[in-house]
Amino acid sequence: MPGGSGKLGKPKKVRSFWKELPILVIIALALALLIKTFLVQAFSIPSDSMQNTLQRGDRVLVDKLTPWFGSEPERGEVVVFHDPGGWLGETQTSDSGPVAEGIQKALSFIGLMPSAEEKDLIKRVIAVGGDTVSCKRGGKVVVNGKPLDEPYIFPGNTPCDEKPFGPIKVPEGRIWVMGDHRQDSLDSRYHQNLNNGTVSVDDVVGRAFVVAWPIDRWSTLSVPSTFDQPGLGAAAAMAPSAVGLAGALPIVLWRRRRLIAKVRAEAEVRPDRLTADC
Repeated sequence: MPGGSGKLGKPKKVRSFWKELPILVIIALALALLIKTFLVQAFSIPSDSMQNTLQRGDRVLVDKLTPWFGSEPERGEVVVFHDPGGWLGETQTSDSGPVAEGIQKALSFIGLMPSAEEKDLIKRVIAVGGDTVSCKRGGKVVVNGKPLDEPYIFPGNTPCDEKPFGPIKVPEGRIWVMGDHRQDSLDSRYHQNLNNGTVSVDDVVGRAFVVAWPIDRWSTLSVPSTFDQPGLGAAAAMAPSAVGLAGALPIVLWRRRRLIAKVRAEAEVRPDRLTADC
């Protein structure tokens, strides 16, 4: 044929689905591992300590992304954290067979199931670094002088009658946590022999933000309105404000001295100018 060799190129063979499948599986596993490591991870509720907010066996999704950007736990959030030391006691050995254990390890590796070997807990943040928290028998939990209204507490429970505490000053970089089922939660109140019961923010895995399973219990885990009451965070905000004021005060005084000196200088020069004009 003119202008060409007259030979057509061979069409490329399309790979079969079964040859593409291993590649797709590898990509899916890599994405799942990436999401588990940096974004979101599923956790199973192992106890009744957060009833009725969370039931034993619920699956919650935990936000692991925001801590990478320096975000720290806030009052009212439900957080998952590593055992600070002795909170869980001795772990029970699993009675499941080797096949079930292998499946769980594989699924937990990519974040679809919690690991049976991880020692993690889930509680509600009541106070953060800089706060003062306390609770007397027959009274409410008090944070920075503000009593909390806690509708999330398990029906029939009291805020702290079985274990009053405080006042306790929470150190910077740590949090005070409590379970919603107060009479069935070995939380910060019961571990005051170690860092006054507080938990390091470095041990926090992330914030639980939604109940994902079972489907009929799907719900978001929002911060209760009692933690938004005016003045609750005043004590914690006082320190940065004081630092800012201390830093600004010398600048204000320096500018004031310059202004006074300028006014005096103009006052001394003005009579001469009046004389020259006359």
